Amino acid sequence: MNNFRNRPKDNYIQEATWEQLYVLTEHWKSDLLFYKDDLRFLHHLIDKYFMWISKKENIDRVSEIEEGLIEMDKKCDALLNTIDTHLHHLAQLIDDPFIFVADTFRNEHEGLEDHLAQFLKDFRKNRKEVFAITEHIIDGEEMVRQLNVVSK
Repeated sequence: MNNFRNRPKDNYIQEATWEQLYVLTEHWKSDLLFYKDDLRFLHHLIDKYFMWISKKENIDRVSEIEEGLIEMDKKCDALLNTIDTHLHHLAQLIDDPFIFVADTFRNEHEGLEDHLAQFLKDFRKNRKEVFAITEHIIDGEEMVRQLNVVSK
């Protein structure tokens, strides 16, 4: 899937204590909350410049990017819910280490990490697209506005 890992070393998830995995998962949650705020900023950025768009091609591009951001919002919310459940299960494991099968739970933890890595990859791609279209609109649409001002 993806070789990107947030853990300190390759076999960390299999060797870490439940408390260490809990701290790592809390870190993931903190990162996701940051990305959620960043998504809110990206939506605001698009909304701010959308009203100045006059070219249909730019409107279409911005609409596609906005749809991508909405999808990222959904993925972020789903991951936050999954992490909250995961944190609850980790807390249970700290209290009673025999409540879940350890190997199965650790494998699920790795899977969650893979989902987070994919989210981050998609998030960065969408962020780059938002900045690219915003820059394109500012540069391209600015000429149209200047021509309109001069002709009045």
